[in-house]
Amino acid sequence: MKLPRNIDGTALARRLRVYGYDVTRQSGDHLRLTTKRNGEHHLTIPRHSVLKPGTLAGILKEVASRLGIAEEAELHELLG
Repeated sequence: MKLPRNIDGTALARRLRVYGYDVTRQSGDHLRLTTKRNGEHHLTIPRHSVLKPGTLAGILKEVASRLGIAEEAELHELLG
């Protein structure tokens, strides 16, 4: 499945709330998200107006790996 080309960092942070990620701090143009699900995990997301496909793919891969979910199926559906 092809990644969306129009998602921004703030929208991605909102959508990751489904998986227990909450914004814990903001430093400049970056958001720091934390979840307690499956142990504490921190994730940094740039607050750019449009995330580059490689950046988005890396973030999704990290989340999928950490939470033990199928990246292709569930996470891409979340962005849909």
